[in-house]
Amino acid sequence: MPFLSDQLSRVKPSPSIAVTTRAAELKAAGHDVIGLGAGEPDFDTPEHIREAAKAAIDAGKTRYTAPDGIPELKQAICDKFQRENGLSYTPAQVSVGSGGKQTLYNALVATLNEGDEVLIPAPYWVSYPDMVLLAGGTPVVIEASVEADYRITPEQLEAAITPQTKWFIFNSPSNPSGAGYSREQLKALTEVLMRHPHVWVMTDDMYEHIAFDGFEFCTPAEVEPALYDRTLTCNGVSKAYAMTGWRIGYAAGPVDLIAAMRKVQSQSTSNPCSVSQWAAVAALNGPQDYITMSRVAFQRRRDLVVALLNDCPGITCPVPDGAFYVYPSIAGCIGKSTPDGKIIETDEDFATSLLNDEGVAVVFGGAFGLSPNFRVSYATADDTLREAVARIKRFCEGLV
Repeated sequence: MPFLSDQLSRVKPSPSIAVTTRAAELKAAGHDVIGLGAGEPDFDTPEHIREAAKAAIDAGKTRYTAPDGIPELKQAICDKFQRENGLSYTPAQVSVGSGGKQTLYNALVATLNEGDEVLIPAPYWVSYPDMVLLAGGTPVVIEASVEADYRITPEQLEAAITPQTKWFIFNSPSNPSGAGYSREQLKALTEVLMRHPHVWVMTDDMYEHIAFDGFEFCTPAEVEPALYDRTLTCNGVSKAYAMTGWRIGYAAGPVDLIAAMRKVQSQSTSNPCSVSQWAAVAALNGPQDYITMSRVAFQRRRDLVVALLNDCPGITCPVPDGAFYVYPSIAGCIGKSTPDGKIIETDEDFATSLLNDEGVAVVFGGAFGLSPNFRVSYATADDTLREAVARIKRFCEGLV
């Protein structure tokens, strides 16, 4: 349409949301569909957090707040960073947004100029490149292979940096692969960044608490304190506390950057939901039992899905360190045909035919910048996962 902006033409709708929407439409039409596209825990928000929200409503805490968060939540965030990550921030260094996505986007809008480059390891969360494009920057993708367990190397990072590089986006454990970087692996990356003082670091630590097999989470400013003054450490309550719909994300970084992000937010959405902010205070300051309980359930589901997928012909599924996704390779399925003669030329073909033939909705790998793969969210019941992978196996066995 001619009146739409040129900027908008550079981006595409979120493929993961599109898959989830399509699965819901098919279900509503009476089809037997299992949706494995949504990236959200299937557990209820813990009771003490829900009760805190109700108490906030009853106390009349339903009016506008400061554009980027109430003081009580900012202090809770500072306490969390000190307690869990050894990072010292003041409330003036904290920004609270309507979800982690808004927090990242605010930072990009506040800092990117035309020609600025943002380094993004692939596979990546589907929104990173499009947010960069909307903010006027240029995404530069660094591909991590399945052979490297979906981790980039220091040499790859070094080769990708140019004088135009402004940000390096770092996500561990990763959406979509679940790959995590050990302290030693992250230290090797921060050593590269220390040689390039013009490059800032934006972390997405949303899956910090969903880690398995003794994997120890760490974040760049923690591993290399000298990066503190050019790092925006981002996190949120959505995954750790099953609060996806509450829409609270947060970040901490240099005062000037936080002030710039506040300016963007004050002229776009203004404050996050006041009730959700009080719920987030309870999440961060209250009992943390839910985190342990959910981690145990997610690890059980991970082990189940990895074992079953690796039993499917043509599929190779690495074991992720965290999050609640697997990102199997379907290299062994490419070039084969479905029983009705459709050739699987891409991972999008695979996902489309899988949905049409077996009623399983997954997100194709091209959406995450690395093919041929697909993403499965195993944040659903064990029996559902068993049935879904049984259908995937049947689909793969039918390819010729």
